[in-house]
Amino acid sequence: MPADAGSLVLIKIGNGASPEVFSTIGGLHTSGMKLDNQILNATNVESGIWKQLLGSAGIASLSISGSGLFTDSASEDTLLGYALSGSVNNYQFIFANGDMLSGPFLIATYERSGDYGAEEVYSLALESAGIITFTGA
Repeated sequence: MPADAGSLVLIKIGNGASPEVFSTIGGLHTSGMKLDNQILNATNVESGIWKQLLGSAGIASLSISGSGLFTDSASEDTLLGYALSGSVNNYQFIFANGDMLSGPFLIATYERSGDYGAEEVYSLALESAGIITFTGA
């Protein structure tokens, strides 16, 4: 199985229109996601020595992160506006093989900085705020 290029992992931001149009967030060098499934322990006296978990009963959440070079693209301007408003908006996380996770997210953190003599950079963290759907390639 060949490896996929990390540059093909994309985060796209929705414009809120109907139908919604998604654009790649500009300047990103790194993109990542983390899926958390809360476990519910159902172990009882009849379980013996093995822990038992109650499936599909906990809270699931998806975190998406990214960082990169600030390019002053339209998608970065939209991102800043969403961060300042604290609104929940639709995003897509697209893997190199074409698989996609999509749904509503809130911008949990947005940072922008620049060192003297270096480029301006930004980073973001998104937290799921509703049902996330998976679409296979």
